Amino acid sequence: MPKKILGISAFYHDSAAALIVGGEIIFCAQEERFTRVKHDASFPCGSVRACLERGGRYLPGGGPLAPSDLDAVVFYEKPLLKFERLLETHYASAPKGAGQFVAGMPGWLKEKLFLKKVLRDKLSETGPFDAGKVKLLFPEHHLSHAASAFYPSPFAEAAILTVDGVGEWATGMIGHGRGRDIEVLREQHFPHSLGLLYSAFTYYTGFRVNSGEYKLMGLAPYGARGSDSVKKIKEKILSSLADIKPDGSLRLNQEYFDYAAGLRMVKDGKWAELFGLPARGAEAGLTQEYCDMALAIQEVTEETILRLAREAKKLTGSRNLCLAGGVALNCAANGRLSRENIFDGVWIQPAAGDAGGALGAALAAHHIYFGEPREAGGGKDSMRGALLGSEYSEAQALAMAAGCGAVCGRLEDGELYSKTAELLDGGAVVGWYQGREEWGPRALGNRSILGDARSPEMQKKMNLKIKHRESFRPFAPSVLAEDAGEWFEKGRSSPYMLLLDHVREDRRRPPPVGSGSLPPLDRLYFTRSAIPAVTHLDYSARVQTVSADTNPVFHRLLSAFKKRTGCGLLLNTSFNVRGEPIVGTPADAYRCFMGTEMDYLVLGNLLFDKKKQPPAPAREEGAGREKYD
Repeated sequence: MPKKILGISAFYHDSAAALIVGGEIIFCAQEERFTRVKHDASFPCGSVRACLERGGRYLPGGGPLAPSDLDAVVFYEKPLLKFERLLETHYASAPKGAGQFVAGMPGWLKEKLFLKKVLRDKLSETGPFDAGKVKLLFPEHHLSHAASAFYPSPFAEAAILTVDGVGEWATGMIGHGRGRDIEVLREQHFPHSLGLLYSAFTYYTGFRVNSGEYKLMGLAPYGARGSDSVKKIKEKILSSLADIKPDGSLRLNQEYFDYAAGLRMVKDGKWAELFGLPARGAEAGLTQEYCDMALAIQEVTEETILRLAREAKKLTGSRNLCLAGGVALNCAANGRLSRENIFDGVWIQPAAGDAGGALGAALAAHHIYFGEPREAGGGKDSMRGALLGSEYSEAQALAMAAGCGAVCGRLEDGELYSKTAELLDGGAVVGWYQGREEWGPRALGNRSILGDARSPEMQKKMNLKIKHRESFRPFAPSVLAEDAGEWFEKGRSSPYMLLLDHVREDRRRPPPVGSGSLPPLDRLYFTRSAIPAVTHLDYSARVQTVSADTNPVFHRLLSAFKKRTGCGLLLNTSFNVRGEPIVGTPADAYRCFMGTEMDYLVLGNLLFDKKKQPPAPAREEGAGREKYD
């Protein structure tokens, strides 16, 4: 019988659960989609229940699974080893950090140190559970990341690189995957961490750690590339904060950091003295100095990743590389790595952060603990386009609409694509909700807000009127995979929106005369290319290539838009507003639609026109989920 394995990640950020059967990825879900708490770190009760109840629909027989049907439940790290690191760290710095240590103890004593009991209790709440039958397993954190990167990849053999903030002790790992085996070759240990160095600058430039790192990456192109300012900041980073070796390993000068035992990422006074610049407040204005700081740490990060990649190549001799860990979500660094051609093939886990650890833990148990064989995908990964989450029927969507008095019409399949393309061509912003939800932080065409990337006004409209987020942040293009080379320099496959590319020179346009004197953040709204709404200041774009094989519905929409306009490309951003998770249920989608200036919502084959809807009721977070879930 094929083994049924449930993987779980929890208690730091981005809790999640994943179900595999016979080594095949069946269902993955992130807890924030159910609780509506962004980056929810709590035990993923909703995700576990969805894996068992909804995941079972995709198996022969189609019924829900009970916990006792599982062969193993696998947690993505070793809690006792992490507790050992916390004890040793606080002991080494005592009495400093005593308050933080005491404050964290209730959580450890209640849940984390007794995780086997927590797992048994939570699983028992979802159905019959035989504790003597179901194995509870605990691989190490970075092994879970490595497994999430290698096992679903299309490669039979590959170097593996994982980089994040910290797991138990490891903050990064170089490994070698061959067949069903993963060999750990080298580790970087806490408190020395590339991820924590990047997060320190995330904090210092005014963004939130563990969620604002992508904002720091988006700010970097506003730095003055090649300027004395950026060079001086990099020199200070490399002389005072971080000693980065030729092999990519590093040591951080703990005199400047406070994350090991304190309550802050950095020692603000020492950083202000070093850089001549105070920490930016969360809502304070963005000056050129902070833009230069963002560019400096982005360049340091990219150069370190390249050193690590070259070391991985040297240690393994492999032609392929697999990436995971939170730093692997830095698409600018990924794009730089791809352009350097160190490896013939690079594959990145779409849920590269802690959520993806749930999937990696399950796969590690299947191949390493149970010793089951692995066959590479023959040039294709096994992620099914990362469309691995919940889906809802038209009947459920109609019930939602009836319950809140929403007005909609139904489009036949052919009309669905042509009508939506017509609306987008007319300048409308469309909420696009189709099929199974995406696994990972990127909307890939099933829970997306779409717009015409050719419009010079669309970027500003999306940021200020739809997403309610910072004006400097760019949007991503989704392009027909077969057309990628027509729009972007490399035109490489990027199905999970994890690679940065640059708009081709023949698609660019020079900025207006005199624009160089304008403040950096205002330059964004000039028409810099034929697709200005998705072109960043440096002509870069975080590209998603859309294949008919992995997402035929989204591919058909892009094809319809191309047939109408000659452009097989759309602006694609996640279906949510600032501070909220991507929408989960149809009710979530309708509330988001009504709470923003979106023009239309396309929910399956149902079309909702904003002008025809009743007035939106007072917003109540999470209302209606229980009824229509």
